[in-house]
Amino acid sequence: MKREDWKDNEYIDQLVEELNASGANVVVGTLDKLINWSRANSLWPLCFGTSCCAIEFMHAAAARHDMARFGFEVLRNSPRQADLLMINGTITYRMAPVLMRLYEQLAEPKYVIATGACTISGGPFIGSHCVVQGVDQLLPVDVYIPGCPPRPEAMFYGMMQLQRKINAQKFFGGANRKEKLKDFLAKHPEEVEAMK
Repeated sequence: MKREDWKDNEYIDQLVEELNASGANVVVGTLDKLINWSRANSLWPLCFGTSCCAIEFMHAAAARHDMARFGFEVLRNSPRQADLLMINGTITYRMAPVLMRLYEQLAEPKYVIATGACTISGGPFIGSHCVVQGVDQLLPVDVYIPGCPPRPEAMFYGMMQLQRKINAQKFFGGANRKEKLKDFLAKHPEEVEAMK
């Protein structure tokens, strides 16, 4: 796609400026590009689907839309073989410990995509005492795909945004996100209490 076709170029430009501020030599920069290209084009998603967004994700993987064109076709059933967690649907506090355990078992570097209104903000269950009001209160989310449920085209757009983010990372000299789950949860103690 052309650069003008993307909606949030400012975010990626700011990320690239931060990463390039320290500079890199030609060999390391070329290796970074090669490694990031291979990572971005071989994402292995683990689908955590609980409601209608998961059905749209299945539709995206079917023959009409064909996720294989973008390098996402290797859907895994084990978190130890996946590096992308696609969260599709409503997340309750009862499911939260299982979801966090799956996240911890993902291969490094790991990425999270939140799909649909229920995952992003609680959707029609906003204010409910048993539904998590946004999965970003539990896990660090890389890309949000809004909709109720989002169309397969929106899922492709979100996954391609994740590819852009991965291509902007540095393999040598540190990754973009060094935040661990324990540090993330330390910032949200009220969510940990709600899960008990």
